[in-house]
Order: sequence, then C-alpha cells, then structure tokens
Amino acid sequence: MNKVKKEFSIRDLENLSGIKAHTIRIWEKRYNLLAPERTSTNIRTYSVDSLQRLLNITLLYNAGNKISKIAKLPQKEVQQMVRELAESKNKNNHAIANLKLAMIKFDEVAFHTTYTQLADKLSFREIWHEILLPFLDEIGLLWQTDLICPSQEHFISHLIKELIFTNTKSVKDQVKENNEKTFVLYLPENEIHELGLLYLNYEMTLMGLKTIYLGQATPLEAMEDIIQYFNKIVFISYFTVSPSPDKINEYINNFQHLINSENKHELWILGQQVRHMDSNNIPTGVKTFNTIKATIDALPAIVNKNK
Repeated sequence: MNKVKKEFSIRDLENLSGIKAHTIRIWEKRYNLLAPERTSTNIRTYSVDSLQRLLNITLLYNAGNKISKIAKLPQKEVQQMVRELAESKNKNNHAIANLKLAMIKFDEVAFHTTYTQLADKLSFREIWHEILLPFLDEIGLLWQTDLICPSQEHFISHLIKELIFTNTKSVKDQVKENNEKTFVLYLPENEIHELGLLYLNYEMTLMGLKTIYLGQATPLEAMEDIIQYFNKIVFISYFTVSPSPDKINEYINNFQHLINSENKHELWILGQQVRHMDSNNIPTGVKTFNTIKATIDALPAIVNKNK
C-alpha cells in the first residue's frame, strides 16, 4: 500500500475496531450509527470521522453499554462517556484507540497529548507494557491487512523512539552508572527494527548498567575499535529478519573471529531468528533469549554480581 487511506471499507473498520462487519451493518441499518458514502459500484466507504465515531462506540459497547442506548446519545455525550471511561479501567483501550487515530491522521499533537495524559498516572515502564506494546502488536496486524502505509508506520515509530530516547536520557541523568561491565547494543546489517532494543537500553540504563547504543544496521567491522577501549563487553543484538536462518552460524563465526578472538566478551542474541538456532551448537559466550523480558530478567544477577 503506497497511499494514505482517507476512506475505509467495512472490512477496514472491522479490523480497526474489532467489531464484525456484519454487526456494523446491523448497527448502521437499525440505529443509523454511521453514514457511509457509496462508490459508483454501490460499495460502502467510510471517512476518518466515521472511524473515530465507531472506535468511541466500540469502547462504550465493550464496557457493557447497550448499543440501543448508545445510539440515542448525542455525540457530545458519547465523547464525555468515553473520557470518563478513559479515567477508569478502560483507559488502556481508549489510549490505544487515540494512538491509532494519531497515526492514521499524522497527528503529532494528539500523540503527545495521549502520552502526557498517561504519564500523569503511569510510569514509562507501565506505559510501555500496558499501552505501547499492545499498540505495536496492533500496528503489525494493521500492516499485514494493508490498513496503514509505510509513512504512517514510520511516523508513529519515530514518535515512540523519541519517547524512549527522552526517558532514557532522563534516567541516565539520575542513575549512578556501574562501570564494571559494558553493554554494546546494536542491530546487524540490513536490520532496522530497533524499538525493542531501544527499550531494552532504557531498562538497562534504569539499572545503572553502562550501555553504548550503536543502533541500526551496524557492520561487525565497525565494532572492532570498541574492544580497544573496554574489557568484558556484552554485545547485545536483535535478529528480527537479518541475518537469515542459513547465515546465523556464519555470522556468529565472524563475530568470534573479528570481535571475540580472545574470548573476553559475550554476545547475547534476541529476536525471531533465535528459534532457528541449534541450542546444542552455540559457542561459549553466546547466549540466546526468546523475549526482551527474559533478557531483562537475566540482568539483576549481573547487577548484583558487580556490586
């Protein structure tokens, strides 16, 4: 998909709201909840405003309100009820819905307004796990169903990166750093999916660990200089799409040759490609983790060991 969507099909609304297309048609016919346009071939299309209305209705409906009651409410009252829900147990769903709309409309102000409201009550860690991770999962599904375009995905990813950078900087200014061991976080060549690694860098900074973040598409050769400055480095990389399964062993061998010929360092690998690795054929000093959480759970032992 190369163009930004301004019109949505009923299937798009189903994927974005979680309400079945058949149910949306019933609501539309029985309660006149939405007013779709019609193409020349009589196919329903819906505007961004219709999507926003449906997302609000969905929040109220999922909270236990009868659709017949919602249908009778003025739009302002619907919005007021949604705001009240946002302050109660349904705040996560409301925040995720607002982030979706901010992404679709390229609305940076709405994104930051939503985040600021969350940050008044939640820590960044809570926002990440309760709001941003589920939202990122939904982005993946929206991408697969061709509901968002690359520019929308890049737009929202950039804003989330900025949040992680800002919170990491804030932590770094407050936490005393432990210099016993250095952690170098990077993505291999052809790998650009860095949000997970950025968040891991935040958690490690929060623990007082010394981190060096190199970022996307880092060649092994570019890291040779680092080992001249630090001992006991733990290199941490995230393999989402690269290296491919048939190239992982070659990559590890190259790492051992170029970076770890004296066996002084470690390589920790996360990401989807880990599942293709043979656990019985992993060199000493190389560790694999299936999730970011598993990696974070392993860190306290290092922190305590360094005290």
